[in-house]
Amino acid sequence: MNRLIAIESLMSDGEKRRLQEIWEPRAVAQPPSNAWMDLCVMPDGEIRHYGKLDGRRVYIASRDGGLSWKTFDVDDMSAFCAGTQCRKSGRWVQSYWLAGEGGFQGSEMPAPPEGAAGWQAALSDEGPGGKARWVKVSDDDVRCPRAPLALSTGRVLIAANGNTFPMSPVVACSDDEGLTWRTATLEPAPMHEIAWPHQGVRWQNGACEPTILERSDGSLLLVARTSQDVHYFYESFDGGETWTKPRPTSLHGTLTMPTLLRLSSGAALIFFCNTQPLPEVNMDAVWPPLKQSEKEGRGEDVFTNRDANHAAISFDDGKTWRGFRELILNPLRCAADFRTFGGSDEVLDKSVHQFQAIELPFGKVLLACGQHAACRKLLIFDPQWLMETSREEDLHLGLINLSTQVYYKSVSGNKRTRSGHCAWNRTSGAILLPDPDGNYEEALFLQANPDPRLVSPLQGVVWNFPAAKKGEVSIRLRPGGEGLTISLADRWFNPSDPYVGAFSPFQFTLYERECPEGAWSECRLVWDETGCGVFLNERPLVRLKAACPAPNGLCYLILQSAPRPGCGSGSYVKRLS
Repeated sequence: MNRLIAIESLMSDGEKRRLQEIWEPRAVAQPPSNAWMDLCVMPDGEIRHYGKLDGRRVYIASRDGGLSWKTFDVDDMSAFCAGTQCRKSGRWVQSYWLAGEGGFQGSEMPAPPEGAAGWQAALSDEGPGGKARWVKVSDDDVRCPRAPLALSTGRVLIAANGNTFPMSPVVACSDDEGLTWRTATLEPAPMHEIAWPHQGVRWQNGACEPTILERSDGSLLLVARTSQDVHYFYESFDGGETWTKPRPTSLHGTLTMPTLLRLSSGAALIFFCNTQPLPEVNMDAVWPPLKQSEKEGRGEDVFTNRDANHAAISFDDGKTWRGFRELILNPLRCAADFRTFGGSDEVLDKSVHQFQAIELPFGKVLLACGQHAACRKLLIFDPQWLMETSREEDLHLGLINLSTQVYYKSVSGNKRTRSGHCAWNRTSGAILLPDPDGNYEEALFLQANPDPRLVSPLQGVVWNFPAAKKGEVSIRLRPGGEGLTISLADRWFNPSDPYVGAFSPFQFTLYERECPEGAWSECRLVWDETGCGVFLNERPLVRLKAACPAPNGLCYLILQSAPRPGCGSGSYVKRLS
């Protein structure tokens, strides 16, 4: 039975109606493991996500299209867990690396036979909960295998990455539904090099955590995580036997997982973190000191771009993408105890990166995303939501839709003692204060803060809207004496990043003296391919030329305190649209 039909067959009329009503992303559960490949659909339409609860293997299950979930224990540790079902015989396939970095890299694994090692495939004719048998995939030293992909031809592909420096994609192919395998090793993407504004090198990931999409003509698109500012892509025109050299995509993302999903409509989705990390610092000046391996790019010092995740949709097999909308923001993004909050769990990273998704009836999508239990979610949304052309923010729900975090000077590097892996503690820079009109309403206030405990004195707010090559944004504001720097960008930046203007098409600073005294003003930015006009209370203020290209359009507004702290009062913001 078709999976979508099977899922729908379990639902009541009321449940179908509730699912159909979902539009924007809605959290429906906390998965019991970090997002990778623990999500699957049973033949009868039950949806499962495997993981652990209090150290024991469990799965959560939904029999109403993902709307509600119940937890079940798994007592047979040798039983097959989540996997991909082959198109011809219905056999289930999953893949694991049986040594190395551990379970956080993959999924719940049936107990392998004694002596098994290396890259292995678990097969089951019964599926999740049934008996598993094991087959060696190859002797390649790999990590991070992704969920198997069953092609329309019947071939099964598994994408992983090599473990030896500089890490590059490895694709395994099977034409007998997992009994035998052959592999192809792809070239790595370029390494990160120290160039302005960086003072050190990023963690060097050549090309890893690869994801594959089967296009409508049967060709394949592979997108990989890299150390660059963007993901890189490869193509195959022979079913995965051979691949092109790596080329940069227009999709921003640094050291974060991309995930592709083909929909039954023919459209494709990509889940990724459309984010820019802070520039690398002088590694020798970090205190407490970093390990030599971290200084040399063989480990990470800190992740600063994993607090927002995104989706984009393509109607031409991945040639162009639209949407670029935030799915969720990290609920811990402003936590002063970010490093240690929640303990180590079964994972160390507290982020919303990493994804696995399935299609649901009525065109909806179920997405597992995130790592640590304090951050990860199961979401349902309608991909057509990505095609909206407007968004408004009036702060009536507080700061839930905004990024305002700033960083404290913290311990850097991999885990040393307690939990706290490549992470800095934070606080909220911009905050809600009483509206200066004294009307009992609140407004967002931001002002440079010279507190020596902070990594940067800059305060800011970052807001996402549907990507557009032509459009306008309006801001109801009251700039302070220090001024308010306004940027339009094609990706998320840290609110306190001093280099936003260097990588944004448009930026300018608005000062208190340019606005009516003691009153709110309306600042409007109108852009197209020729530039951006800035209007203050409908009066033309300045015309900006694009400082850099934005091939997918603009999708972010970044407001920051002007870069000279202590030069005057802060600024208020009341509404964004």
